Amino acid sequence: MGNREDLLAGARRCLQEKGWARTTVRDITTAAGGVSMAAIGYHFGSREVLLNAALIEAIDEWGTRMGRALASFGDSKSSPADRYEAMWAAIIKSFQDERTLWLATLEALIQAEHSDELRRYLAGSQAQGRRGLAALLLNSPEDEVTDASSRTLGAAQMALFTGLMTQWLTDPAHAPDAREVVAGVQMLTGIVDGASAVSRPPA
Repeated sequence: MGNREDLLAGARRCLQEKGWARTTVRDITTAAGGVSMAAIGYHFGSREVLLNAALIEAIDEWGTRMGRALASFGDSKSSPADRYEAMWAAIIKSFQDERTLWLATLEALIQAEHSDELRRYLAGSQAQGRRGLAALLLNSPEDEVTDASSRTLGAAQMALFTGLMTQWLTDPAHAPDAREVVAGVQMLTGIVDGASAVSRPPA
């Protein structure tokens, strides 16, 4: 590998081991095998741009792995509720197995306030995530998911995803498991259906 690739690999290792805020230029060059600090400026311009690139690369790879895992979630003969629970079990496993990456992603949300490129990337990832989650639940190819489904079904799943992620990262001992997530969604559905029935005018 050349210096640029070594720096990206070193930055990714630092993100996994130390997180965004605690990673220094010296940490990156050490993890990159002793590449000079000047090489960061030459290839990327700054530490922040390098960390942006490393994080984007890591998220892209994670997204590919996660997509494969979720594409076959649950047993096709299982009930919709069981398959939905299996999907959340796979997602929660990712929070456990890829904890450092998810922590770095949360840090990136803060850093995106100062980087248009990173903000655009994260916004695009969220849009892709909404459409992908909607496609999974509708058992439909992503290019056939309507904007309405993406902005309703997909957005609701993304909200659950983000909220569940923060719970698992901050307090895994008390975070809900997949069965509890499904039970909560079923309870919420009952509340919403009840409220809709009350608010509907009589026929």
